[in-house]
Amino acid sequence: ESDTASEISFQFNRHKKSPSIGSHSSDMASVSSVSGSVLSVYSGDFGSVDAQGTVEFALDYDEKNREFQVHVSQCKDLAVVDEKKGRSDPYVKTYLLPDKARMGKRKTSVKKRTVNPIYNEVLRYKIEKMVLLIQKLNLSVWHNDPLGRNSFLGEIEIDLASWDWSNRKLNWYPLKPRSLSAVNGADHRGVMSLSIKYVPPGSLGKWPKNPPSGEVHIWVKDVKDLLQLRPSGVDSFVKCYVLPDTSKKSYQKTRVIKRDTNPVFNHTIVYDGFHTEDLKDACVELTVWDHEKLTNHFLGGIRLGLGTGLSYGISVDWMDSTQEEVAFWQEMMLAANEWIEGLLPLRSL
Repeated sequence: ESDTASEISFQFNRHKKSPSIGSHSSDMASVSSVSGSVLSVYSGDFGSVDAQGTVEFALDYDEKNREFQVHVSQCKDLAVVDEKKGRSDPYVKTYLLPDKARMGKRKTSVKKRTVNPIYNEVLRYKIEKMVLLIQKLNLSVWHNDPLGRNSFLGEIEIDLASWDWSNRKLNWYPLKPRSLSAVNGADHRGVMSLSIKYVPPGSLGKWPKNPPSGEVHIWVKDVKDLLQLRPSGVDSFVKCYVLPDTSKKSYQKTRVIKRDTNPVFNHTIVYDGFHTEDLKDACVELTVWDHEKLTNHFLGGIRLGLGTGLSYGISVDWMDSTQEEVAFWQEMMLAANEWIEGLLPLRSL
């Protein structure tokens, strides 16, 4: 039951169609070929280290330049990711929430082989003070992995509306585990941790490294806090489609993780045949299911796309990504060949 990366080939039809009454959106795309070749095997529980340690930083707002500044000084006593080598390669990342797409992320440099990194870097946001005061600052620490399998080391979230702006001094703050408070609503179904990457055609040099067409890589890491349907827990797996194609050739799934409401999958899928323009019209749908002999029960899902309601010029109901899902997809589109990590709440689809 090792986790493999399956490669699926797509050829999207780029001409507009006039859908007939009762037709399905899956008619808009066809799958040219499917390859079941194993690209790689991801073993181990990536990103599962417990948050520990502290981070020292200061906040300031430059009225003259209308700039929000996060002075990241250092961290102490971070978790060790590679226990065999006793190393972590940490960096600090910040977001302004809830509008991650508009404001974007900021990152410090990576400090190698240390659990006590010193940065002394300033992360800057050009933003009006009135807008800033309705935001939250999410500051997180990550271990940088050369293959993109970054590990979460801890975070802190600050409501900027209640921040004391006269406090410009560096202060220490404890790093906390991933916060589920933002999605612990009435319809809370759990949270999926995943990474995605887009490899444009011709971006990696000569063949065989260079894909003849673009590739979308989807790495499903784990899911936290699933609904428990039985006293014994839940036997869960994840399905993946790239809409508008809903054929069996598009369908991929992970293995089933039994009796666990916090399953770890570490399963990667690679879809090729993606031209850059397809990213505006396609949507990656990931759904989590409880496995039973007679029928599977839907637990929740996410849809990664631009959420425009349109696909190849035709109105579709599945192009309904949330603001957070749209921001995640947009970040991937803007950062070619770079793994983008995310933590997204599951929802009903």
